[in-house]
Amino acid sequence: MTDKATSTSTNALGLGRGAYAGGKSTLCPGCGHDSVTAQIIAACYELNIPPHRVAKFSGIGCSSKTPGYFLSRAQGFNGTHGRMPSIATGGLLANRSLIGLGVTGDGDTASIGLGQFAHLLRRNVRMAYIIENNGVYGLTKGQFSATADEGSVHRGGEVNRQTPIDCCALALELGCGFVSRTFSADRTQLAALLKAALSFDGTALIDVVSPCVTFNNHPSSTKSYGYVKEHEEPLHAIDFIPHFEPHPEIELKPGEVRELTLHDGSVIRLLRTAADYDPQSRRAAFELFERARGEKLLPTGLLFFDPSRPAFDTQCGLVDEPLAALGVETLRPPPEALAAIMEELK
Repeated sequence: MTDKATSTSTNALGLGRGAYAGGKSTLCPGCGHDSVTAQIIAACYELNIPPHRVAKFSGIGCSSKTPGYFLSRAQGFNGTHGRMPSIATGGLLANRSLIGLGVTGDGDTASIGLGQFAHLLRRNVRMAYIIENNGVYGLTKGQFSATADEGSVHRGGEVNRQTPIDCCALALELGCGFVSRTFSADRTQLAALLKAALSFDGTALIDVVSPCVTFNNHPSSTKSYGYVKEHEEPLHAIDFIPHFEPHPEIELKPGEVRELTLHDGSVIRLLRTAADYDPQSRRAAFELFERARGEKLLPTGLLFFDPSRPAFDTQCGLVDEPLAALGVETLRPPPEALAAIMEELK
């Protein structure tokens, strides 16, 4: 699509792409996070999502600044460092009609926010959770983060000797039903995963390796553009078909394509590349992580998919009407109900 077409075209809601934009980015020129922002704007536009129905959540860090750069008409909460998951959990329980979108970083998730991240995953809060992962603390001069690979070398010469935390492997262990990893420079794969994550009924994790052009994009870094390009192993080519679009007819040999249906009827189409990989096998995912660790590979794509677990608001038995829309007379228990509760606690 040309720039001219982009500026004049509208989606099914009658909104142009400008309705999904935000403020001007203040990140370093060339930062991979800006590529993620661009694809979020495109995904929401193409999925016909009303901007005011999106609730953006973030914490602290370069990544957590990015919600200011997209969907200016959306709801938003920029929380304290590492506390975004609990804020998102409360907000999305209070108003289950909102579409949750969390943007965070490797420090915000895997260091100070690790405990909150773990509970978000096990609860299966209904939201897309995007980690913009560069392996360093970009706002505090580029120290190694908890996701930095062992043996990675800082541009100043320091070698990381610590075992990294793999957010995708942790998500799989804690029962996350949508686990994926991609590269900020792979726009096609990133776009498809974002659309699928926004349509998933539960926590959908996208770990985006997004090189820090200032502190972590040199040859000895394992999260530089060059290193990722050399070590990336795409598991499949990904296509996403929204529920409101007709299913395209394609000619493929048996075994070359796999289709996964989401809760709203949308379809993730996986076109097999060199790897014969089953994203619905938990065992295959664990074996993939182990092999990747030993061979220093970076598998990208949809790593695990299981839509069977109910989302947290469904587990809680909430009424269909958002709690935020209910009146005090409905939310406040009558005296006899409170008395009965107190009696049970004796």
